[in-house]
Amino acid sequence: MSSTTTSRSSTSSGKQRATLRYTAMRLGIFAGCFLVVWGLTRLRVLPAGLGDSNLMWVLLLALVLSAPLSWVLLRKQRDAMSEQIVEKVDRAKERLAANQAQEDA
Repeated sequence: MSSTTTSRSSTSSGKQRATLRYTAMRLGIFAGCFLVVWGLTRLRVLPAGLGDSNLMWVLLLALVLSAPLSWVLLRKQRDAMSEQIVEKVDRAKERLAANQAQEDA
C-alpha cells in the first residue's frame, strides 16, 4: 500500500470519527437538557404542561435548549464534519468529471 493511500485512510477514519463524535455529543447534550428539564418539572420549578402533555413539553423544551448549546459547544466537531462532507463531494465531482471525460474520448 502506498504512503498516500495509508495517510488518506488514516485521515478518513479520523474524519469519520469526527462525525460519530459530533453525533454522540449532540445526543448527549440533548439528553442532559432533557434530564435537567424533566427534573425541574418534577420539582415544580417549571410548569408541567396541560393534562398529559408533560412529556411533549419536556421534549420540546430540551430541544430548544440543546440546539444553541450544541451550536456553541460543538463548533470544532461541526467544522471537522463539514470538512469530511466537502472532501466526499469533491471526490464525487472528480469521479464524475473523469467518467464524463472517458465517455467523450
